[in-house]
Amino acid sequence: MNIISFPEKEQWPALLARPVFEAKDIEEKVLPILAQVKEQGDEGIRILARKFDQTELSDLAFSEAEMAAAEEKLDHELKEAIHQAYRNIYAFHKTQLQPSEKIETMPGVTCWRRSVGIEKVGIYIPGGSAPLFSTVLMLGIPAQIAGCREVVLCTPSDHPAILYAAKLVGVTKAFRIGGAQAVAAMAYGTESVPKVYKIFGPGNQYVTTAKMLISKEGIAIDMPAGPSEVAVYADDTAVPDFVAADLLSQAEHGPDSQVILVSESLTLLESVNTALQSQLEKLPRKELAARSIANSKAILVRSQEEAILLLNRYAAEHLILSIQNAEAVSEKIINAGSIFLGNYTPESCGDYASGTNHTLPTNGYAKAYSGVSVDSFVKKITVQSITEQGIRNIGPTVQAMAAAESLDAHKMAVSIRLESLLQ
Repeated sequence: MNIISFPEKEQWPALLARPVFEAKDIEEKVLPILAQVKEQGDEGIRILARKFDQTELSDLAFSEAEMAAAEEKLDHELKEAIHQAYRNIYAFHKTQLQPSEKIETMPGVTCWRRSVGIEKVGIYIPGGSAPLFSTVLMLGIPAQIAGCREVVLCTPSDHPAILYAAKLVGVTKAFRIGGAQAVAAMAYGTESVPKVYKIFGPGNQYVTTAKMLISKEGIAIDMPAGPSEVAVYADDTAVPDFVAADLLSQAEHGPDSQVILVSESLTLLESVNTALQSQLEKLPRKELAARSIANSKAILVRSQEEAILLLNRYAAEHLILSIQNAEAVSEKIINAGSIFLGNYTPESCGDYASGTNHTLPTNGYAKAYSGVSVDSFVKKITVQSITEQGIRNIGPTVQAMAAAESLDAHKMAVSIRLESLLQ
């Protein structure tokens, strides 16, 4: 990693910039895909599968037999690992369900809010070089807890762990569709694929662009998402080998992933660089990781205050604090998707099984977005009830405000009720 020593604040924007792609070019390629699926449905998907994947899709849906057979293809150890991850993720997310609480704002006026699961949701699981069955758990479990009635999954992969996890979390229909056409299928609906109300899941630049485009048409998405990223803040109490492993675990996602290392210790930065080179040679995906490392930086700062300011400016998807006072510093972090404390909390555990969700905002969106949770799969419906006493109490307030806004019918809706109570 290139070490940048004591950069001035005016250099930070360029230093912290993510690898970018030409959005206009990608959009020009994705828009015809969306249109073809919208107009031609299942046949459009089959045509696009032949064009992009050289694949003939006779049956778009995975059959119940295929879903059931997936279990037999997995070894006992992996199934146990999936179940343990399921239990941990479920336990953490279950606590996010909040019971309705009725609040009497004034005598006779009661308000409350209900959480209702989004009726139809779609989950996209990439294929590519890594079958992300962990993402099935991360998206399917909160949907299950929220009470979503239909959970539609699209993936170009037939990896048995993906199908096994899908069955475990209660996916109602699964389809062998990948890329931007999968997003289109769930957004518009086809003869086979149900139209959903909200779409979740990671993907490449084409999938991400498709999600952004369909969101302009009123289909909700989980969040803007891009290539995965991690920032590590380390001091002399950190273990260089651990830090290097954390950086590489993120770098191996792909060449457009980015890793940032921040420290007040030049010795630590140099030691991590040495460990990186040693560990990189042992990785099967070293070419991908090496390209990602080339986009990454090690930044030497003057103080902890400067490090915190820089990290909040970066707003990392994953932030690892390998420092002595990690929990105290974490309280000063206001922009991050998920935070990992200390030498023995690798980001990998959050990716798979600690319990928190790994679907997180990237590309600086952690300044305004949260990661996926049960709340992502519910909508909040407010309810209010006003008694005769309540309308007497609140009525004059509403009459005065409606009159000031020149909305006479609004005022009349209250006045007519108040007058009826005088009779």
